[in-house]
Amino acid sequence: MSNAHCPEAVAMLFCPTAFHGSEVTAMSDGSSDPSGSRDLTALFDTVEFPDAFRITYLGNAIINPVYDAIKRDFGLIRPEYTVLACLSHYPELTAQDVATISRQPRNTISRAVHRTLAEGYIERAPDPEDGRQARLRITPAGRALHKKAAAYMAARQEEVLAGLDAGERRTLGALLRKAAQYAAALRE
Repeated sequence: MSNAHCPEAVAMLFCPTAFHGSEVTAMSDGSSDPSGSRDLTALFDTVEFPDAFRITYLGNAIINPVYDAIKRDFGLIRPEYTVLACLSHYPELTAQDVATISRQPRNTISRAVHRTLAEGYIERAPDPEDGRQARLRITPAGRALHKKAAAYMAARQEEVLAGLDAGERRTLGALLRKAAQYAAALRE
């Protein structure tokens, strides 16, 4: 997203380069830091939704550079990789299942399904229980591509979380698993 399209109020949250080179630092009390020495990580503790912000920040630190590399190296965009990632862990799914698992819009997943079908990464069969749906399966080519792309994601995850020791990683994993399981049960 370019800075020209970021409203100033949200630019610091979602447009990483929006305040690059700015001489003014926002302080937690709303004032400015005239020294110009900015600690942009202070927002982690002052934003009104610190846990959600931290989780989003960490997720973005992992996935954004990886999705750029996956697009560059394999020609896949995020929703297409999402389809492959989901199907690599289940014998078959519907497009609706993938949208539910990933919390991505159905129309986005539908377009990704069509492209990954056309590329031969997945195959489709009629759903015997619901004629309106199709059952999707990953092909050997799709599985091989997923394996390569997943290695990128795993390596970046290790890099971003390297500041945690083994016990902290186990604790983080358990807490994230618990929170994700609870979130999966919430209504949209």
